[in-house]
Amino acid sequence: MAKIVVLGAGTGGMPAAYETKEMLGAEHEVVVINEHPEFRFVPSNPWIGVGWREPNAVTLPLATCLSKKGIGFICARVTAINAKQNTLTTENGESIAYDYLIIATGPKLAFASIEGAGPEHHTQSVCTLDHAQQCYSDFQALVQNPGPVVVGAFQGASCFGPAYEYAFILDKTLRDAKIRDQVPIQFVTSEPYIGHLGLGGVGDSKSLLESELRTRGITWICNAKVDKVEAGMMHVSELNRKAQVEFTHDLPFKHAMLIPPFAGIDAVANVEGLCNPKGFVITDKYQRSPTYPNIFSGGVCIALPPVEVTPVPTGTPKTGYMIESMMTAIAHNLKAIIIENTAPSTQGASQAICLADMGDTGAAFVAIPQIPPRNKTWFKQGKWVHYAKIAFERYFLYKMKTGNSEPFYEKAMLKALGIERIKKKK
Repeated sequence: MAKIVVLGAGTGGMPAAYETKEMLGAEHEVVVINEHPEFRFVPSNPWIGVGWREPNAVTLPLATCLSKKGIGFICARVTAINAKQNTLTTENGESIAYDYLIIATGPKLAFASIEGAGPEHHTQSVCTLDHAQQCYSDFQALVQNPGPVVVGAFQGASCFGPAYEYAFILDKTLRDAKIRDQVPIQFVTSEPYIGHLGLGGVGDSKSLLESELRTRGITWICNAKVDKVEAGMMHVSELNRKAQVEFTHDLPFKHAMLIPPFAGIDAVANVEGLCNPKGFVITDKYQRSPTYPNIFSGGVCIALPPVEVTPVPTGTPKTGYMIESMMTAIAHNLKAIIIENTAPSTQGASQAICLADMGDTGAAFVAIPQIPPRNKTWFKQGKWVHYAKIAFERYFLYKMKTGNSEPFYEKAMLKALGIERIKKKK
């Protein structure tokens, strides 16, 4: 009997556990380790940040969900991985052995690389549920005492969608409260242009997102490097195409939410030969570590090169559809190794399919493959996307709760966007 440990229980770790258990059957053990006792649906965090969702609406008890499928659960924070001994060490000193390890931790939020950044200092975040709840408290203070707002993404960020979502959702919320005229919103991003998204743009993303920002009276600064954040003041350098400082800006704010750069979590980054200098797991095309053949990894915690060199560093996003595809590949490859005694042969699909809520409308895009040049790009905007994202959230949580091993993102996106019809038009 093989013991497979899944480290992390997010939108990557949970599908990995369900699909691996389905592939390997009852004779093999699958255990999930996570520092929180509940699954947290991260794509809903921008709604949490303005009070449109309560935390209990986007969380599920992990032990209950996993036990239905015969999957073990340990609620613990892992502090070290001994890859040569095939063990994990938890914060309380417990040692957990594994035969195969799936790393699905997500990222470490690298606020420390920017002075004064992060919820412990002067800016908010919607990258975690706890941060989104703190962001909501800061938003409530803004409503009571309106003033300037800065929203965007710090240099080195690789996840831009939530920044745009939060800007648009905030705009709608302030208009509903009839105080939008008292709250200037500035969008500050490391992207070389609006709609770059870390992907070199997708279809008409530049013109459509610029138009939407302009319509809502949201101004922007691209190629932005945040030098320092102080209480109520953000100092920003705007670079030109040669990566030289062209302008400097001192931006006052009452409320600021910026997406940070990501890095690998310490327990993973500290394993010799496992990661790149930023702590992201190096994998081959089968999601397997070249150094440790019994370690697999997928999701935000793996190493991917930037799509292109930009004046201010930007990373490549790992979208939900892409992450789930990686986890499906891992499950198939573990079956090949453990049951079929063959070499891994399944690769994840490198494609992006995303829904972004914009408060009272939304944007959806498809990029196949995710990194250009592409066979297909598709970017659409409309109120239907707002409702599609709500439906997607409900469907995903339902599937997570029932433990269905079919691909969650794929099924939900097909339902929400009609991708089957798009595929048939090839």
